[in-house]
Amino acid sequence: MAKRLFDIIASALGLLLLAPVLLVLALWVRLDSPGPALFRQQRVGRFGKPFMIHKFRTMRVAAEQQGPLITIGADQRITAAGQVLRRYKLDELPQLWDVLRGAMSLVGPRPEVPRYVALYPEELRRIVLSVRPGITDPASLAFSAEADELAKAPDPEKAYRDSVLPRKLEMAAGYVLTAGLRSDIQLLFKTMGKLWGKR
Repeated sequence: MAKRLFDIIASALGLLLLAPVLLVLALWVRLDSPGPALFRQQRVGRFGKPFMIHKFRTMRVAAEQQGPLITIGADQRITAAGQVLRRYKLDELPQLWDVLRGAMSLVGPRPEVPRYVALYPEELRRIVLSVRPGITDPASLAFSAEADELAKAPDPEKAYRDSVLPRKLEMAAGYVLTAGLRSDIQLLFKTMGKLWGKR
C-alpha cells in the first residue's frame, strides 16, 4: 500500500513538474524525424497481464520491422534525437504516466515483450510477474551498457536470450524477494546518480 501511494504521489508530481520538459522533448522528436512523438509497445505486466508501455520515440517509424527487437550498439535505426534521449534515459519519462495509471511502478523488474517472457522459467516467471514492472531496478543499473555489450556478440539476439536475460531474471527475482519502500528509494537515487554521472 505504501509503495503504491509513493508511486502515485511521485509520478503525479513528476508529470506536473516536468510538463514543460516533456512538451519540449515531444516537439524535438517530432521535428527530428517523421512520425509520432510517443512510441507504444505491448509489454507483459503484473500477473502476466499485457499493457501498453509509453516512451518517447527514439527510432525511425516501423523500426521493429527493420531489425531485431533488441537494440545493438550504434543501431542505424536510432534517430539523432533518440541518441541523446537514450543516453540520458529521457525516453523513459512518459512511463511516469504508466506508473500513475497503475500499469507500472517507479521501481520494479523491467517489463519485457511477450516473446521473451515466454522464455522465463516457470518459478522465476511466477516471482518476477508477481509485482508491477518498474522504470528502474537493480538489473537496469547493472546492464546500463547492455547494447554495447551485445554488439560484441556474434549473434546478439542469441546472446540476449541465453546470457543477458537469465542474469536479469535472477536479479529481478532477487529484487522482488527483498524489496521494500526504503530500498526502492535508494534505487531511485542510485539511478539518478548514474544518470547524473553520464551528464
